[in-house]
Amino acid sequence: MSGKKEAIKGVYLSVGSNLGDRLKNCRDGIAALTEAGDIELGKQSAFYKTEPVNYRDQDWFVNCAVRIYTGVDPFNLLKRLKRIETDTGRQEKTIRFGPRILDLDIIFYDDRVIHSPELTIPHPRMHKRHFVLKPICDIDPHIVHPVLKEGLVELLTRLDTKNQRIKPYPCDC
Repeated sequence: MSGKKEAIKGVYLSVGSNLGDRLKNCRDGIAALTEAGDIELGKQSAFYKTEPVNYRDQDWFVNCAVRIYTGVDPFNLLKRLKRIETDTGRQEKTIRFGPRILDLDIIFYDDRVIHSPELTIPHPRMHKRHFVLKPICDIDPHIVHPVLKEGLVELLTRLDTKNQRIKPYPCDC
């Protein structure tokens, strides 16, 4: 992977789970990313216990973010993430924004902007999600959203977090 770090600033993923052993599910998902040898794990945020958004009648999530380096194109990376989710037992037909064993989302892929039926980068709701912004800011607070042209710290500062509580994990909450 030498040279990849220079060629690609970084791919940022959001990782989350709210079924079963949530922390183990997240850790297993992160570990599975590097198994093929063409993805290198960079920095990882702390884990957080996060309040569910949209569909609220479910357990809190455990979330984190990771930066990876890879030459795998965004569409094949998405396929890989979906396969990892399926391999952990995630069901395809579920409640939108509902409970899940593992959720792996591409938030940023370098500075690319992609709008297609199967993939949108940057993630279309990331700037409205405390559980995404906070962990990514832990990794790199200087990222500028390539569409909104605003820094993530500024987006995080202005975010209404009323129903988006996050707490360091583990916690007694």
